[in-house]
Amino acid sequence: MLPVVLIDDLRSFVDGRAAHVARSSAAGIDLLQRYRAQRLAELWLDHDLGGDDTIWPVVELLEQAAFEGSPFDIGTVYIHSANPPGAARIMQVLQRWGYVVRLSSGSPHVGYRVEAQ
Repeated sequence: MLPVVLIDDLRSFVDGRAAHVARSSAAGIDLLQRYRAQRLAELWLDHDLGGDDTIWPVVELLEQAAFEGSPFDIGTVYIHSANPPGAARIMQVLQRWGYVVRLSSGSPHVGYRVEAQ
């Protein structure tokens, strides 16, 4: 099964599906670098990652890889941000570099999970 990566400071997959989760842009970059040599089924991106952190360092990594002729091998990038202008900008940049991108703001798949006590 191909890996799924979620970069979001607070949310997770509400259905509990298996995913590799990063809670900051730095952790997201580390995670993507770890999977650089293999295909990702999905990459889920949130724009605002808490405090002054945003997804832009991750987007720049993806953009740079494509610019250099070796884009990350990702089935679909899903942008699930509640920041419409930020989501639109991410989509525009990544599509320009050939990534398959879907806007998934308000997706029922990503939310705040209630952990069992």
